[in-house]
Amino acid sequence: MADAATRLTSLAEQMLGAPLPLRVRAWDGSQAGPPDAPALVIRNRRALRRMLFKPGEVGLARAWVSGDLDVEGDLYTALESMAGLVWERGEDARGLVEAVRDPAVRAATRELLRLAGPPLPPAPPREEVRRPRRGLHTRRTDRRAISHHYDVGNDFYELVLGPSMVYSCAYWEPGSGATLESAQRDKLELVSAKLGLKPGQRLLDVGCGWGSMAVHAAREHGVSVLGVTLSQEQAAYARKRVAEEGLTDRVEIRVQDYRDVTDGPFDAISSIGMAEHVGAERYLEYARRLYALLRPGGRLLNHQIARRPQLDESAYRPDGFIDAYVFPDGELAPVGTTVTQLERAGFEVRDVESIREHYARTLRRWVDNLEAGWDRSVGLAGYGRARVWRLYMAACALAFERNRIGVNQVLAVRTPESGASGLPLRTRTWHA
Repeated sequence: MADAATRLTSLAEQMLGAPLPLRVRAWDGSQAGPPDAPALVIRNRRALRRMLFKPGEVGLARAWVSGDLDVEGDLYTALESMAGLVWERGEDARGLVEAVRDPAVRAATRELLRLAGPPLPPAPPREEVRRPRRGLHTRRTDRRAISHHYDVGNDFYELVLGPSMVYSCAYWEPGSGATLESAQRDKLELVSAKLGLKPGQRLLDVGCGWGSMAVHAAREHGVSVLGVTLSQEQAAYARKRVAEEGLTDRVEIRVQDYRDVTDGPFDAISSIGMAEHVGAERYLEYARRLYALLRPGGRLLNHQIARRPQLDESAYRPDGFIDAYVFPDGELAPVGTTVTQLERAGFEVRDVESIREHYARTLRRWVDNLEAGWDRSVGLAGYGRARVWRLYMAACALAFERNRIGVNQVLAVRTPESGASGLPLRTRTWHA
């Protein structure tokens, strides 16, 4: 009888109808496949059961997070090789139906089930969020989702994000040898320039995170800032930073839903990496609320990840792994949809800048930080959560590089009836 790796490779290729692009190393020590390719390490039979009982991304994620499945070699190369296999078969319902109808695939599946051992699906890793996708984006469910992702521990985020504590893409000047910290500072300055911040103005920072934008705006531009977040840990950290900077007279940090902010009007609003949590059903409400909080002539800078549009938008479903392990209830929209919703709320959209490649570079730096401090990251967040982050950030870096997802800064104005937007005639001179 063939060894486990040879059998697994043969059965996988029968199911895929194509050669397996990775080397396989099985629990019995056997190996099969291209010797120079990264190895997919199947540590035990339980990994097979996880993938067979939940085909596609979530099954692979469960095996990865639990440590039953691993990669030996370059993780980015392995993910790029597997991505097409998962998306072409595992996440497409029609593809699954067609595959199940194939006698060769059915036979290979039966053999894999026998190889996997006792026919009982293992319990999902405890890091997986398990809840029905209904009643989304109430104040309660949003608080719970934000807490799942952000209340992991500030020390863990410091390890991954570095001293800037900015959890959105940095802005890398062309040809510069910038550090992650200086590139994040440049991004905050870019946002400030687009908003036209001046001493004496009021800024609302929606989803203020650990206070980086609030501190930068107050310290560098003399504005008064209200930052709101749903994360208790973020708020505690941000308040400490504000106090250390001597800015308590100009910066207030609240644990508050943006829908509950009533003390406008503001001269400017920054929303950086927050709108992905809003949800399609609530997005117009979000846009209208921010519009109402701005004075006439006030500016909004909406920095948001976008997905590619689909021919049938009603068929969109959030990414299975991201929804279950990273951003519960998060939803991505095409940039055109975002612009339309902002316009429907009354905004005049004045500038849309794609900075997709900047996020890919930022994510690779975060992965480097995580891997360099791996033992400490496991001690801070736990083995499973650290593995979630490594997979999520590496996979997202590839997704941005391959234009599977993007990120855009949309500058919009609450233009008064007079039509005077207050913007310069040439708007692409932010750094001049």
